[in-house]
Amino acid sequence: MFKIAKTDISAPLMPGSLDLNDNNPEMLAQFSVAETWTGDFSSGTIRLRERSAMLHGLTGVECGLLSLLRCYDRKDHAHILDIFEQASTLSSSSFCFSTTIIAANGHRQPLFCMGESNGYEDGVGGSILGVFIFPRFKSSTSGVTARRQ
Repeated sequence: MFKIAKTDISAPLMPGSLDLNDNNPEMLAQFSVAETWTGDFSSGTIRLRERSAMLHGLTGVECGLLSLLRCYDRKDHAHILDIFEQASTLSSSSFCFSTTIIAANGHRQPLFCMGESNGYEDGVGGSILGVFIFPRFKSSTSGVTARRQ
């Protein structure tokens, strides 16, 4: 799944879309690890949270897009690069993709990513705010996946 759409910030939210009464963070935590991340277009830096960096197999919380991309299944590289390129050139856009992180030891961790870019106008740098969701299940060829802490 690879999707990108131009976002109309002035469009009204759907009724009840921000109503948190029906959200269940405990249920989300039971089935996944979810962490936010940010990207800065002017520096090209992506900043992850500690668990996301660890689940990506990275040694630090800051990296570039290519370092992040190297963690993902090769067959998805072109699509993910295209998503990030479009997100960085549209003034505002929303995107999502799913892929698999392939660790050096052969373990495979499914990953869902959603985000929104903003502020890139007239050559002025913008940013991306996103969330990584790491499901807590094993794929048929994987070992241990994201665990609760």
